[in-house]
Amino acid sequence: MTIKELNMQMRRYFQVGETKDVAFRKARLKDLYQALTVYEDRLYEALQQDLNKSNDEAFYTEISIVKDEIRHAIRHVRRWSRDQFVCGSPAVTPSRSYIHYEPLGAALIIAPWNYPVNLLLCPLVAAISAGCCAMLKPSPYVPTVSHVLTEMIQRTYPAQYISIVEGHREVNEELLEQRWDIIFFTGSPALGRVVMQAAAKNLTPCILELGGKSPCIVDKEADIKMAARRIAWGKLINNGQTCVAPDYLLVHSSIADKFMHALDEAIDDISDNNQIVRIVNDKARARLESYENEPEKQWEEEIFGPILPMRTFSNLEDAELYVNNHEKPLALYYFGDEEKAKRVIRHTSSGGVVVNDTLLHVANPNLPFGGVGNSGMGRYHRKAGFLSFSNPKSVLVAWNHPLWMKLKEVPFRQSKLLRWLLG
Repeated sequence: MTIKELNMQMRRYFQVGETKDVAFRKARLKDLYQALTVYEDRLYEALQQDLNKSNDEAFYTEISIVKDEIRHAIRHVRRWSRDQFVCGSPAVTPSRSYIHYEPLGAALIIAPWNYPVNLLLCPLVAAISAGCCAMLKPSPYVPTVSHVLTEMIQRTYPAQYISIVEGHREVNEELLEQRWDIIFFTGSPALGRVVMQAAAKNLTPCILELGGKSPCIVDKEADIKMAARRIAWGKLINNGQTCVAPDYLLVHSSIADKFMHALDEAIDDISDNNQIVRIVNDKARARLESYENEPEKQWEEEIFGPILPMRTFSNLEDAELYVNNHEKPLALYYFGDEEKAKRVIRHTSSGGVVVNDTLLHVANPNLPFGGVGNSGMGRYHRKAGFLSFSNPKSVLVAWNHPLWMKLKEVPFRQSKLLRWLLG
């Protein structure tokens, strides 16, 4: 079956309305949890083969996150889906008003290679919770993982409900030619623009989880040893191939030498094992190696690897100015005094902020995750994901009484009363 035929079949199935039933959604989420449990060991093996990702790292950064999303959605999707009643106003009294959350429809989810299980299935959890159908596109750069995910999805769901297709750029292009009700894309800002341009043809809403250069500010009040260890950990998880990894350092000049020494020690401690994830392919490795001959290049584009350039600053205002003179990052990390951190939060813009650590805002599923500006748009995780795949439909039920008609109809015979009511 072609992609176009799958798209049309999915849109027809959505119109039947079965996916909107909350009991149906919960059952399908349970199916996904069961499938993930059955395929868990094979996914560990695939992640090891494609990325040299250890079972422990795969569990913490991939499988456990997806399972938590599923469990939480099963517990809360009925409450999320309830009509939310809101207060009226004098202009519409007497009446009642509420918000009805309806699924957007057929969703396209395009995932990257760096966290291929997490970043494909977590958006799927949100889509199922909202009552959508979904077409999934895993990354071709992790072929073993993609094959296992394809088998898992195809054995779990009928194609008219949840489909999955593999392939390279030509498949992405064909997918983007179809009409979707929402597109969820995780990848680079450059590819995000391509997705958004394709979506504009049908005014399709997009959730774009992109990347960018996430700064890490180390101020003079920072605990140097702690900061060094936590920055090294955040940088070397997945060997730097993380959209929210610290991308560059801004270190206060008064502690720069001590900090660099502590960072070298921390990196040596972490690197002294055989569980470091490999760089995904030769092209990515060549790009990272090119920074040796063109060091300024690493200040212009997202590094996405185990390289961490550093600059010093004397005043915090200078560090803020440097951040603000560049594209808005997906994350910002500040090490130092918490009161000064509040100033940085107010004076800079980023998708998220962590104070005195790195990456952990992603690990808290109660925090909506997403970017701003060049680093993306839209939010997901738990209820935020449900809302992103839903249309909050406004509903007003008017009072069915002749008196109400006389009050509001032209020629406004009761204008004095109306003026009094509306103030």
